[in-house]
Amino acid sequence: MARPRTPLLSRERIVAAALRLIDEEGLDALSTRRLATELSVSGPSLYNHFATKDELLDAVVDSVIGEVDLSMFATAEGEAGAEREAGAEREAGADGTRWPEALRDWARSYRAALAAHPNIVPVLAQGPGRRPNALRLADAVFGHLVEAGWPRGQATRIGALMRYFVTGSALASFAAGFPADAEVYDAADYPHLGEAHRLAGHRGSVDEGAFETGLEALLDGLALRFARLPARP
Repeated sequence: MARPRTPLLSRERIVAAALRLIDEEGLDALSTRRLATELSVSGPSLYNHFATKDELLDAVVDSVIGEVDLSMFATAEGEAGAEREAGAEREAGADGTRWPEALRDWARSYRAALAAHPNIVPVLAQGPGRRPNALRLADAVFGHLVEAGWPRGQATRIGALMRYFVTGSALASFAAGFPADAEVYDAADYPHLGEAHRLAGHRGSVDEGAFETGLEALLDGLALRFARLPARP
């Protein structure tokens, strides 16, 4: 039997093509007709794998979430258990749970995944929904914080806070929002923006620096709150 001229369709192949299209042209470019053309198949054949466009979009978003590293939570929890058995004292960031370090590494990985696919961020920001990778991410963060000693309610709020911060940092570039035309910044109107036209040329360092500054400020503040928690029995 002759081999098919094009590879057989699969959910993975459809998702990869849809993500590539969104990355290159934005969310509005994604349609059943356009995706079928990209895959050299008929439109109805896509419905054998995804009943609706929303179902497909969920799968695309979840594939991006699947790129986020969660291994730091498993490592930190293992270290926490070993140190608790050894009778180590609990202290924010130094009790073996290492929750600030774990949150820091996770936030960086999360942002890197979103930065690689910025056009998908508006959909991702809506919440985990029924997406398996997104739910695994939420479970890992919440479970680690509770294991570290955070009350469940506060762990929930911290998980939400971190997600807001990371997704917000990936939605747009602060530096790119400033026109590169120096004449825009008349000193009479904007006396402190004389160098603002240079920001767009330093987009990467400005945005990365802002993210790191905010991340450290968040973790420092959380560490202070953690230190005030009653010690667990």
